[in-house]
Amino acid sequence: MVTKQDISAFLKDAEIKPDDKVTIHCSLRSIGKIENGADGLIDAFCEYLNEGLFIVPTHTWDKVTRKSPYYDVRTTIPDIGTLAEVAAFRKDGVRSLHPTHSVTVFGRGAAEYVRGEENCASPAPLGSCISRLYEENGKVLLIGVGHERNTYLHSVDERLKIPDRLNPNPFEITIVDYDGNTLKSPPFHTHFTAASDRCVSEYYPNYKEAFEHTGAVTYSGLGNALVYVCDCRKMTDTCSRLWAKADRDLCISAEPIPTEWYK
Repeated sequence: MVTKQDISAFLKDAEIKPDDKVTIHCSLRSIGKIENGADGLIDAFCEYLNEGLFIVPTHTWDKVTRKSPYYDVRTTIPDIGTLAEVAAFRKDGVRSLHPTHSVTVFGRGAAEYVRGEENCASPAPLGSCISRLYEENGKVLLIGVGHERNTYLHSVDERLKIPDRLNPNPFEITIVDYDGNTLKSPPFHTHFTAASDRCVSEYYPNYKEAFEHTGAVTYSGLGNALVYVCDCRKMTDTCSRLWAKADRDLCISAEPIPTEWYK
């Protein structure tokens, strides 16, 4: 069984500091049995990151759509698994008002970190919780999953203004806040890539070798799970270098990225 002490030792081994801002994407099943389950994992991360922030994605992009443009921060259930469902409704976290890509943040300063997310007009624009991990030297831990679940890379697309990433036809979303107040989003642009046969995130693993070469990603382990330890600033800077040399869209097929673009 993976204990709180095991999780603390893992974070230290992964060179995570107690004042870091850390977000995760996690397959709980890949880890194995965890003491106190999803709540135990959250408790352990919060205790270790006692001077930082623990950020759990609680995304609702599959429920909050053009056909159902409604998000209630108090009740809308996340789309992305057990950890997200538990984190979204814990009383010690603050869930953001982003209608499709909310996060729940734990730690001092959590309320300030999520402030203004209701004004986002796309999944991960500059200034959003996800995008600000660049300025904050944040880390992403991919536990038992790969870069196809690395939501931070959507913010890189938006930061670098990669074309053909957002639906050109926006719609308005009704947002209900913690006090029951009804808000309206700005015209909202969902993820959409006309040139790809699927969401571009399915091709984010194309970056894997480049991230390894530049030191943007290292590896660790938690329980039975392989963990990608991702440095947000280094990932962004690596992508910037790649796209500066690219003569094609790097994430609309499984075509490898030439090694000479990053070596």
